[in-house]
Amino acid sequence: MHFPRPMTRYFQETHPPSFQKGTNDFARFYGLLIDGLQMGYVNGFGYNQVLPAPDAEIPQRFQRAEQVYAQKLWREQLRDWDENRKPSAIAKHRELQAVDPDALSDAELIAYLRRCRDHHSAMIAQHMGFTAGAVLPTSDFLAHVGDWTGLPPTDLLGLMRGSAEVSSGGSDEMERLKKSFAKDQAARKILESAGDPAEVLASLRALPGETGAAVSGYLNLVGNRLIDGFDIAEPTALELPDALLRAIRIAVSGETQDVSDVDARIAEVRAMVPDAHRGEFDDLLGEARLTYRLRDERGVYSDIWAAGIMRRAALAAGRRIAQRGRLDNPHLMLDASLDEMCALVAGTGGPSADELASRAAYRAANTAKDAPASLGPPAPPPPDLRVLPPSVGRVMRAMFIGLGHVFGSSQAQNEEKVLYGIAASKGIYEGPARRVSGPSEFGQIVKGDVLVTESTSEAFNILLPLLGGIVTDNGGLLSHAAIVAREYGIPGVVGTREATERIANGALVRVDGDAGEVTVLG
Repeated sequence: MHFPRPMTRYFQETHPPSFQKGTNDFARFYGLLIDGLQMGYVNGFGYNQVLPAPDAEIPQRFQRAEQVYAQKLWREQLRDWDENRKPSAIAKHRELQAVDPDALSDAELIAYLRRCRDHHSAMIAQHMGFTAGAVLPTSDFLAHVGDWTGLPPTDLLGLMRGSAEVSSGGSDEMERLKKSFAKDQAARKILESAGDPAEVLASLRALPGETGAAVSGYLNLVGNRLIDGFDIAEPTALELPDALLRAIRIAVSGETQDVSDVDARIAEVRAMVPDAHRGEFDDLLGEARLTYRLRDERGVYSDIWAAGIMRRAALAAGRRIAQRGRLDNPHLMLDASLDEMCALVAGTGGPSADELASRAAYRAANTAKDAPASLGPPAPPPPDLRVLPPSVGRVMRAMFIGLGHVFGSSQAQNEEKVLYGIAASKGIYEGPARRVSGPSEFGQIVKGDVLVTESTSEAFNILLPLLGGIVTDNGGLLSHAAIVAREYGIPGVVGTREATERIANGALVRVDGDAGEVTVLG
């Protein structure tokens, strides 16, 4: 779901140690009986493997698990995120993106490339380190309320709507942008002009007074974030000015696609909970809504931004080497490892342009559907959690539920004209399908389209205001596509496995987010 295409050499070497560190951090913090996950890449495709907790640490993990729900340990992580990690990360992002890499000497550029890589690595670990804090309260809510009411998870997750502002593109900078445009008719006229999108954005940024400052503040916040995925091969928002400008137009217009009925739905579900458990329901729902925003914030404000800054540095290096005649295209630098980038800048070696072009062509020609879903012997059956002490069993059950709803796709057999996925966001919508395999095709999206894609990442929310519905091949109820569909109130069906193969670009489709079905109408 997260890595539908082969990854760059840079990402393959940077990601695994940081990924393992972050997953190890949350496993220990919450007393899980795993020691995190390790990541490996085979022919560019990512595979992960669960690492068991060391035998010697099991008693300590049991003791820690006793504290998870009794002390609501996720609140400690949430405070750390809000007061330390998030502001520190943003400050470092801003510091690095304030550097003009084109103005650096070769030696300074090499040092800057390494600084950006080190920061990116730290942000991957940070993203993963907050995974359990983002997942456990929501999953524990699903487990208990599902037991009490018999309601499916898709109905219960609808109660989270409105608790993750970041998932619908919200931020202080966006609110400032909306307010400034509401008061500035001249700026609105420029915003709606039909000029070159990059030039329109530049004109808005150059405006005097509050509106120009608000535009600059917003672009400085989102401009260097990746639009899709996590690898430096993906473009940043500023590299797709047309999509960025169209999203800003919708955001500042005040248009809404749906009025939230979350309070009424909460009351309906609460009425189904036995009287003896209603106090618990209130508490579980409150904790789930409190931490739900971490699911997307930990990526948006960590490695999605840091990866974009690293991409910016690599492209600057690529331009420099292209000017020297060694590369035909600066973007070929994205397929070099960090050491190769530095060697090319220093003039001490590095791969040829043909080698880098071959790597780029391989990534473009293959998808995860071309690779085995797993390697090695069949996975063992899931452990019987009933044999564990109650507190450990509760934590592990919630973790399994959460990860299952992030990654799990539908297993239903699709028909010729009907695809069966997971009902991620309620409602029914009919519109033209827009098949998108990557950011290079974002320019095809027009307002009201149904996005049909393999999967989406946290960075994708900049485009969501344009959509009438979402359909994905991969992912479950806690995948990013499902979360943003619920936050925007647009119908969504995820985990169809075959939508991108079975739905033609431009075909009229009906997205039934109640039943989890996508019908090709013509």
